[in-house]
Amino acid sequence: MDEVNTAPGRLRGRVRSRDGTPIAYERYGDGPPLVLVSGALGTAAAERPLGLLLARRFSVVAYDRRGRGGSGDTSPYAVEREIEDLAAVVAEAGAGAALHGMGTGGALALAAVAAGLPAGQVSVYEPPYSAEAAQRRRRVATLLGQGRRGAALTLFLADSGVPAELRPGVAELAHTLAYDLAVLGDGTVPERELARVHARVLVVDGGASPAGTRQAARALTAALPLARHRTLTGQTHEVAPHVIAPVLEQFLAEDRETVGAV
Repeated sequence: MDEVNTAPGRLRGRVRSRDGTPIAYERYGDGPPLVLVSGALGTAAAERPLGLLLARRFSVVAYDRRGRGGSGDTSPYAVEREIEDLAAVVAEAGAGAALHGMGTGGALALAAVAAGLPAGQVSVYEPPYSAEAAQRRRRVATLLGQGRRGAALTLFLADSGVPAELRPGVAELAHTLAYDLAVLGDGTVPERELARVHARVLVVDGGASPAGTRQAARALTAALPLARHRTLTGQTHEVAPHVIAPVLEQFLAEDRETVGAV
């Protein structure tokens, strides 16, 4: 698709997913391709602070998942359609693009690679796998099914610990919470699916995150064939871009050197 230069070093464009849904993205930087996959209520704009830091070494593409920002939202929803969206973005970013997923975006990235998406290395930050949270997620899903988006959003944000006033503009994205719930399935680490992920994976969590979140990160690492785990001291689920950016740069650089040495 055509790209439009909207600011120095930043391009915007759209690709078409397999079902025809337009998927909007931003691209900045020059180097090996890296795609950022946002989590619940996230957009390409929300990923921009991290993307601009990584753009010093990579050609970074951040995109609006379907139903968000400049992307379309063709019904009916299915996780398979989101995987096709990501595949279209990866094809636009460049062959062998690495993936970094935040929260549910990490779960989506891993599901896509398990389904055969030809991506490079994968890094994820705190995919919210949690069997204990399943009941709360069912309540969110029930509220969404009743059309009570505001109540669902309030419950979700209360569970995440992030006040609504710190997430401006998220009310219009409340319906996409159902998409994230679908990506997570029953909430447990999908071990059989993850066994098919043969990319090198970095699983990252925050040292100040809840114990259950950190336990899930370790369980995820154990379920992946080629994974390593790292904890960022003092960080929570709202990880600081300047803290995680050098960690991702080091991981991706090390893996390129390893591949080149084989």
